[in-house]
Amino acid sequence: MFKPNFTITNKTIRFLSEIAEARTIILNAPLVPKWEIDLRRQALIKSAHASTSIEGNKLSLGEVSDLMIGREITAAAKDKKEVLNYFEALKHLDTLAKEKEIAQKDILKLHKIITKGVLGDPKNSGHYRTPVDEKKRGRVVVAERVGQFTRRITFMPPPAKEVAAEMKKFIVWLNSKEAKEVDTVLEAGITHYEFVRIHPFVDGNGRTARALASLILLRQGFDTKRFFALDDFYNSDRPRYYEALKTVDPKILDLTAWIEYFCEGVAVSAKAVKDKIIMLTKGRKKDRKAEQVALDYKQIKVVEFLQKQGKITNRQIRDLLKVSNKTAYKLLQDLIKSKVIKKAGKGRSVYYILR
Repeated sequence: MFKPNFTITNKTIRFLSEIAEARTIILNAPLVPKWEIDLRRQALIKSAHASTSIEGNKLSLGEVSDLMIGREITAAAKDKKEVLNYFEALKHLDTLAKEKEIAQKDILKLHKIITKGVLGDPKNSGHYRTPVDEKKRGRVVVAERVGQFTRRITFMPPPAKEVAAEMKKFIVWLNSKEAKEVDTVLEAGITHYEFVRIHPFVDGNGRTARALASLILLRQGFDTKRFFALDDFYNSDRPRYYEALKTVDPKILDLTAWIEYFCEGVAVSAKAVKDKIIMLTKGRKKDRKAEQVALDYKQIKVVEFLQKQGKITNRQIRDLLKVSNKTAYKLLQDLIKSKVIKKAGKGRSVYYILR
């Protein structure tokens, strides 16, 4: 069975502590609004854009967003297909997360979804690379793009004849007691690297590795709300992503530096969500006996205004949202009833503040 080799450093501990703090704030926020859907949508868009962009996809974040809602964009068919495939793969993670174990068939299906219609040979989609592939194409390598037509080799994965055995050992570990005893974030980081190291497919390995890491976090209940877009961190500084992969000595496979980097990425993503929550809730924690409050888009705009200005009037709401007096009044009453805001002042000087 595969046995990961790493040391938990002070830096890793710091990142894990930051992650734990952020998750606690997110889970205990008094406002978990209907824009949860929008947060999940944003995370999905960022993940699809970033993970495909790392592999050379040319679509912008805006174009990826348009694709998700079904708008037609002018772009290369392959670029569009890669993004749409990744959307489908990320949605498929919800199904895989319900399975008791991660099986070989699950990994093959995930890869097939990611690479459907974008590989030179469709037979390679959902199938491990073979000695025959190697003979036709030469050795598969892990490489980073350093120009439009230039790639720099990062390292050489195992030859094709060893892939099946290496993947079997890896999958056994994924479902083992040992893996479950490792911190969830560390398990995801180990999964990401080991999959990239083996590089079991002719193409699409990076996207599959990042999707698998997200699956680990989802399976272990880390990202049940699907708010985190981890790929966005790796895409923000691609050279550093590849440098982090190269820190692992292929002879002793010490993952320490890679795990530090991976944990930093999760911490950055978690902090981004935490900061959004704090902005809306002013750092308050929910009452254990109280249900979390669901706000719609207009109510969120009011809360954001209050965070910046400190108070708001009925007229300001009408101007802000372009709504009638009746609608503004009802919105205010709903927020008061939900104990999000309270009335202050008297008569014509009435205004509202956050509770």
